[in-house]
Amino acid sequence: MKHWLWLSLVVLVLDQATKWFVLGLLEPFEVIELIPNLNLTLMFNTGAAFSFLADAGGWQRWLFALVAVGITVALTVWLLRLRSGEGWLALGLALLIGGAVGNLIDRVLLGHVVDFIQVYLPLIPLAVFNPWPSFNIADSAISVGVVIMLITTLATPEKT
Repeated sequence: MKHWLWLSLVVLVLDQATKWFVLGLLEPFEVIELIPNLNLTLMFNTGAAFSFLADAGGWQRWLFALVAVGITVALTVWLLRLRSGEGWLALGLALLIGGAVGNLIDRVLLGHVVDFIQVYLPLIPLAVFNPWPSFNIADSAISVGVVIMLITTLATPEKT
């Protein structure tokens, strides 16, 4: 199923292009409201999801990079071993691979992940998150890929 790797490449290029565009456009924490509840806001995440271990002193950069390399290799091997008829699973894996590599590049080159998409949910008080979290194209691809993989895994009957 190596032909699915084109999607990983598309995610990677789109992710990196949007990050560099926003880096040239915005100052950190500057907000541009695109539509109500959707902003461009440049932020840097030295940690993992929701800034987990962001204040750990720097060692987490290389730990997360190493984990991303390992996961990317494992997912790529899995993708290459899929048989035809497993297109949905291949889609999920390809999205995960592209997103993981996009954030890996940021960690290695910049020391942090560039986040800039901010979806403000007015039902949740701002005091819950300060600042309100942002994400990027890679994060979106990873999230969608995980959901697709969960659905295909749970919907596929076990073979005995």
